[in-house]
Amino acid sequence: MRIKVAMASYDLPQGINVNFTGEQEEQAKELDFLSGALLMAVFLIFLILVSQFNSASTPFIILVTVVFSLIGVFLGLVIFRMEFVIMMTMIGIISLAGIVVNNAIVLIDFIKQLSSRKLAELGLDEKDKLPVPILIDTIVEAGRTRLRPVLLTAITTILGLIPLATGMNINFYTLFSENNPHIFFGGDNVVFWGPMSWTVIFGLTFATFLTLVIVPVMYFLFESIQRFMARLFA
Repeated sequence: MRIKVAMASYDLPQGINVNFTGEQEEQAKELDFLSGALLMAVFLIFLILVSQFNSASTPFIILVTVVFSLIGVFLGLVIFRMEFVIMMTMIGIISLAGIVVNNAIVLIDFIKQLSSRKLAELGLDEKDKLPVPILIDTIVEAGRTRLRPVLLTAITTILGLIPLATGMNINFYTLFSENNPHIFFGGDNVVFWGPMSWTVIFGLTFATFLTLVIVPVMYFLFESIQRFMARLFA
């Protein structure tokens, strides 16, 4: 990094260029490839959600959780002073994009189910809109009902990744022969798998709690905007 800063202000003779090759060049190629893979994964997720929900606003709300997870990843790396390993951290981010959307899908789908039930109870058609007070109550009820499944899904995933992130090793041979598992943490495995595991843990932890608050709020805001636009162009 210091060499790049020094060379930026260095006057080179005409016709001479300086390129950084070797490991830096390989890391730049890996970052470009994995960034493109992340965008492709998000785009495919968006297409699947649009086809399932038959709406563009709902998939947009769900994909906001991916942004939340990225914020959590970088905050976790900064707070715990961990290195950004391009290969494994980016693979973790790509994996995270497919994991964090599950909670938002569960929450929004249940909101839509409750809305349909409330419309049926009021004798309204599916194309009609719930009154705003009933809509707010529906969103709150859905968040309260789905709180436990969302938290359990996130907690089990995080706990399942902790042995991989910490490099926990158990000797099963000595566990049965000597009744001593020789448990220890670290080793070569944690150097390779640790960055990916911590990426998923940080991102999922941050995105889960924000999903429980931000997703219902955004759902209500989008519903309000749609109603305003419908009244405006009616």
